[in-house]
Amino acid sequence: MTLGPGRLVIFCGLLPTLVAALLSLTRPAFLRSLEYGTYDRLLRAAETKPPTDRIVIVDIDDRSLTTVGQWPWRRDVLGQLVDRLRNNGAATVALDIIFAEPDRFDASGASPDQMLAETLRDGRVVLGYALTFDDTQHSPRDCVRHPLGVGVVRRDDSPADDPFFQATGAICNLPVLTQSAGATGFLNAAPDPDGLLRRVPLLMELDGRIYPGLALAAVSAVSGSRPVALRVANANTSLLVLEDRSVPLDGKSNLLLRFRGPKRTFPYVSAVDVLRGQVSAETFKDKIVFVGTTALGTREVVSTPLDTLFAGVEVQASVADNLIQQDYIRRPEYAVAIETQVVIGLGLIAALLVRRLGLARGALSIGVCLAAVWLGAAWLMSNTGIFLSPMFPIVGLTGALAAITAARFTIERRRADQAGEENETSQKLMVQALLSLTEVRDAETGKHSRRTQQYTRVLAEQLARHPRYREYLTPDRIDLLSSLAPLHDIGKVGVPDQVLNKPGQLTAEELTEMQRHPVYGRDVILHAQQEVGVHDHVILGMAKDIVYTHHEKWDGTGYPEGLRGVEIPVPGRVMSVVDVYDASTTRTLYRPSLTHEQAVALIVKGRGTHFDPDVVDAFVTVSTLIQHVSHEADHGNDRETRANGSR
Repeated sequence: MTLGPGRLVIFCGLLPTLVAALLSLTRPAFLRSLEYGTYDRLLRAAETKPPTDRIVIVDIDDRSLTTVGQWPWRRDVLGQLVDRLRNNGAATVALDIIFAEPDRFDASGASPDQMLAETLRDGRVVLGYALTFDDTQHSPRDCVRHPLGVGVVRRDDSPADDPFFQATGAICNLPVLTQSAGATGFLNAAPDPDGLLRRVPLLMELDGRIYPGLALAAVSAVSGSRPVALRVANANTSLLVLEDRSVPLDGKSNLLLRFRGPKRTFPYVSAVDVLRGQVSAETFKDKIVFVGTTALGTREVVSTPLDTLFAGVEVQASVADNLIQQDYIRRPEYAVAIETQVVIGLGLIAALLVRRLGLARGALSIGVCLAAVWLGAAWLMSNTGIFLSPMFPIVGLTGALAAITAARFTIERRRADQAGEENETSQKLMVQALLSLTEVRDAETGKHSRRTQQYTRVLAEQLARHPRYREYLTPDRIDLLSSLAPLHDIGKVGVPDQVLNKPGQLTAEELTEMQRHPVYGRDVILHAQQEVGVHDHVILGMAKDIVYTHHEKWDGTGYPEGLRGVEIPVPGRVMSVVDVYDASTTRTLYRPSLTHEQAVALIVKGRGTHFDPDVVDAFVTVSTLIQHVSHEADHGNDRETRANGSR
């Protein structure tokens, strides 16, 4: 069944839409980088809220190492740093440092590790450690990590997949330090496959127990709000329920980070300034202080959508900031279904718009839809924190527009081809009708016209190779010229019978009347133009040139205008040579025919006087082919007497 134009547009609009909808449902891996890029652009476009004033980063920077000494510092020095922070009113101190090996320095009295442990026993300190995921076990039996009593709540239709990353071991602090600390949290924050960090796990599982990240442990220590349960909605969405709030997570308990800006957005304080007491106590009062290292050779940096050198300690600070301000970025439970429905809906709208408004206005409307989808997604993320990806709707709309455009062009091309065929048919019908008219009046004139049609094509194709004629004699013009050539003698229908069919030589008056046939032919075409109301028509223009100028001569002695040289239109110049050749090789009642060679010699003799020299040169080149065409036109029949040849 053939689809109509309207249905074809709808079909072409819906086909890429359905493909985009399928991609939206399946989320193939080869589109992951495009998804990441879309998320990053939305994140950068979203309004950036300043960080909370409840977080400070104490930085063991290059200046600190220059003053205090190379890293790692003695543990008692780090204990002094923690004491200073607590004495200045810090609500809690979270150490983005792992003390996995004994201190390499000696100190008088107690060991540096023991001195740091005594400091930790005074409370308000959270130690960091790292979970591992290889086959090597890194967690000794006495590695205490303060697990959480979090229940996992699943809906009846939720998947049975584990909502946590399953660690195989841990790189812990020295037992004496871990046992002295009141809280611990893991430091893990792995980037996505493209190398950018967008999410951080809040919970992980090891040996059947669930453990918090460093930032979650620090915020819980300050707020007193403990994780209670993890509600699993589906494979992509879960919700961490705390005693006083809920935190939206993905299917692996990751928090999508709302970054507050590029690196060093949070306030940084040099560790050496804290040790020297050169920082106001108000700087740390009632605040969560993250201690980390950014000194060259000790720092750990990651790339984020906003910065390529983002310190690991600032990642922990960003997580804590999100937990405090509670302006999370979250994926709705049915995000994939919503995005897929938007893809289908917009694809259908696009097809209907183009069908109703046309391609230009429809494409403009689709462009508005594309902008609205993007701006809507950006507004949602910026103002509500909801992330609905515009990527698949945009892919669907773009694909629909491309397919619809191709369909519309195909339809228009089909219509143009059909119109061209109809125009060509009409042209042939017109030429045939006029030619038939001349044949009714004079059969030999009609046969002469048909032969000249074939000669004209051969001669024009050869002449088109000449540099001066190449631009004018295009393939389309050659087709038109050869198809209109039979009309050159149409004006003879206006010549009286006694003149047109006279068997002998014409008198001067009769010759004058015969020479009016170009004028009669031109007037026929002009009258047709006026009746139809057509002006500057290519076909009619060439037809007039052929009919009116094929008896003009290069030296200006021809008729009816006496045009000279290039004043004669190219169709008239070509027709003049063809007309003389056929007339001279055709026997009449009062004049015997010339041989092909004699006719060629006659035309060569008229080079530069009767004929355009370039046309004569082209004729000589193809004269043998024209002779062959002449024999073919006669179909091997003997030549019959032809009356009233071209004068």
